[in-house]
Amino acid sequence: MSSTSGRWSSWFAFNLAAVGASVGLGSIWRFPYLAGTNGGSTFLLVFILACVAIATPLLVAEFIIGRRSRQSPPEAAGHLATTFGYSRSWNWIGVLGTIACVLIISSYTVIAGWVIAYAWKCASGQIMGLSRPEIAEHFSGFLASPWQLGFWHLLFLVIVGWISARGLNRGVEIANKVRAPGLLILLLALVGYALVQGDVRGLTFAFQPDLSKLSADLVLAAIGQAFYATGVGMAIMLAYGAYVPNNVSLVRSALLISASIVTVSVLATAMVFPLVFQYGLNPAQGPDLVFNVLPTAFVEMPAGQLVGTLFFLLLVLAALTPTIAGLEPVVAWLQQRRGYSRPKAVFCSVAIVWGLGLGSVLSFNVWKDWHPLAWTSLFQHKTVFDVVDFVSSNILLPVGALLTCAFIGWRLPASLGEQELAVDAPILRRCCRILLAFICPVAICAVLIAAL
Repeated sequence: MSSTSGRWSSWFAFNLAAVGASVGLGSIWRFPYLAGTNGGSTFLLVFILACVAIATPLLVAEFIIGRRSRQSPPEAAGHLATTFGYSRSWNWIGVLGTIACVLIISSYTVIAGWVIAYAWKCASGQIMGLSRPEIAEHFSGFLASPWQLGFWHLLFLVIVGWISARGLNRGVEIANKVRAPGLLILLLALVGYALVQGDVRGLTFAFQPDLSKLSADLVLAAIGQAFYATGVGMAIMLAYGAYVPNNVSLVRSALLISASIVTVSVLATAMVFPLVFQYGLNPAQGPDLVFNVLPTAFVEMPAGQLVGTLFFLLLVLAALTPTIAGLEPVVAWLQQRRGYSRPKAVFCSVAIVWGLGLGSVLSFNVWKDWHPLAWTSLFQHKTVFDVVDFVSSNILLPVGALLTCAFIGWRLPASLGEQELAVDAPILRRCCRILLAFICPVAICAVLIAAL
């Protein structure tokens, strides 16, 4: 079986793509509302520790598997295992990751469709002038329409598919080079606006340490967010790692990803919370924070139409490259295993994600009262969207990450890590192995047990 043939054009291109794969809606949309419901600053501190001590070594492990094997994610770990005389059954690392990735992207792109829709609603003035109750009714009406949700979901996937089909260098790399500065400029501009127009109490809530709020639930939520934000266990870094030149420092790349995620998460919090406090809104509103609470602020604030449009354009950019990356495990497998051309592989991948995504679309309207696994206590009240999100995020990702720890931290010889991380300092190599062998498995098991 042939290895993957693509390669990043440079160290910079790889790191930009890796950061672009991780810094997305998880940092800008999901993090602020999780911080709001979990004590603000305390959640932030635990999240930073989780990114450094848990997510970073797992990213390194996935890079090692991808680069050493040069195979698509479903084939990577098994191929590497056989070179050391072990079973090809280790392929379950990539298989579970790819399945989880497809499921997550199928629901993620539904939310991305909402983001595009609200960018248009703000730009066209559809929500301007509405009262607070009317904004809530508008959002409820939007969710109640399967045709609207389906249209925006499909539009987003068409954009992603067109970029991905252009190839690794002409499509994925260019998208990241355009997206990175665009995202940063918009984010900094909106943070500046929030600091000038917002209430400083929002910053106090977000960044003033309060260890009295520390709890087991908070720690588990922060670790879970670190997994979600970095994409650990989703097979994305297995795919991207297969394109990495041998002289690239994998530890530095993983640290860069974690640092970028933390930075964007902090900036997103500094953007959201001052506005929420300024207009007397609830920072612990949950997922509705972006589509219900913040539009209320945009309607009432100076230049709100422009600010709201820029905010949702920021979220569009945030969702774009992680989705492109999320397609890559399946695209790489179809190219390698089935011999498909990249455009054909991308088309098939988009079709799979779109088909699965229809279940999530209908979960907010036609199927909102249908609970497909109601016969189990764990899924008794969960819609299709809820089931997809729970199974992928709380079962498949942790199990895949746990297998990765066992594979790199215990099964394969330490010399492999020494070879793949040869350009890094010895202390970094030792830290990664210790964390993968001992600390990460404990944290992953805790998250898995708490979820179940």
